[in-house]
Amino acid sequence: MDHKESFLQYLRFEKRYSPHTLRSYRNDLNQFGAYLSDRFPGIESPEISSHHIRGWIVSLMEKGMDPASVHRKISCLRVFFRWQQREGLVAGNPADGIALPKRKKNLPVFVAEEAMDDLLDKDFFSDDFTGLRNRTIIEMIYLTGIRRAELTGLNVGDIDFQDSSIRVTGKRNKQRIIPLTAPFVRRLREYLALRSEISSIQKETHLFLTEKGNKLYDKSVYNIVRDYLNMVTTSEKKSPHVLRHTFATHMLNRGADLNAIKEFLGHASLSATQVYTHNTFGKLRKIYRQAHPRA
Repeated sequence: MDHKESFLQYLRFEKRYSPHTLRSYRNDLNQFGAYLSDRFPGIESPEISSHHIRGWIVSLMEKGMDPASVHRKISCLRVFFRWQQREGLVAGNPADGIALPKRKKNLPVFVAEEAMDDLLDKDFFSDDFTGLRNRTIIEMIYLTGIRRAELTGLNVGDIDFQDSSIRVTGKRNKQRIIPLTAPFVRRLREYLALRSEISSIQKETHLFLTEKGNKLYDKSVYNIVRDYLNMVTTSEKKSPHVLRHTFATHMLNRGADLNAIKEFLGHASLSATQVYTHNTFGKLRKIYRQAHPRA
C-alpha cells in the first residue's frame, strides 16, 4: 500500500508506538492492501473511498472475524489516512464516519484469589535462577498490573529500592511510578543476586533475562505465565493480560478506587478501566442477595 513504510516510521519515531502496536498496524495495512489488490488492482491511495473500506469490513465479517478485531483494523486505517491527509497525500479520510459492527461486551477473564494464593504460596517454583525469575515475573504482573511489553522493557535501574517502587514506561513512552510491597522488594533482591552470577551479565541492563543472559522476549513471558496458570486454573485464557485483569479485579474487589486503578494500569481514560466494574458489581450483587433481609 502507498506510503505504508513512511507511516510506520512516523508511528515508531515520532509517536513512540510500541513494537506490538506497530506489528498489528503493519498486519492490518498489509491485509487491507491485499484486499484492494485482489478486488481493485492498481488502485492508488487518493482513489480509496469509504465504499472500499466498507467492502473490506463485509469480507472480514463473512470470514467470522470478531467485531473487536474489525474495530481495531478500522482504527488503524483512520490513523493511516489522517496521517496521509496531513501530509497532503489525500484530500480526505475515507475511514471517517464508517459504521462499525457492534462489539460484544466480553468481561475480562481473571484468576480467583484462592488460585493466585495457591500459586504463590505453594511449592510451584524451583530455587534456581529460572524458578526465581519465573516467580518474580508472575508476581511483578500480579502486584503491579503492568503490560507484558512494559515488563520486558524494564531495566534494573527502573527499580528504586529506597522508595520501594518501580518506574514503568508505557504506551507512547509515558512513565508512571508503581509502589512495591516489602516482601516483593526482598524477592527482587534475591533474583538480582542470582542474575548477577550469569556470565556476560554486566552488559545487559534489562531486568528479566534468559538463562544465557539475553533479554527475555514477549513470547517467553507469555509461555511462562501460561504454564504456571495451567497449574491452578482451568480457564481457557491463561496469559500475562489475564494476570493484569486479575490485578485490577482483585484490587477493586477489596475497595480500591477506580481512578487509582486507572493510574496503576496506565490507561489514558477512565472508560478503559470501567470494564472491571462489571466483575466487581457481580460480586456485590451476590453479597447483597445473601446479606439483605429483603433481598
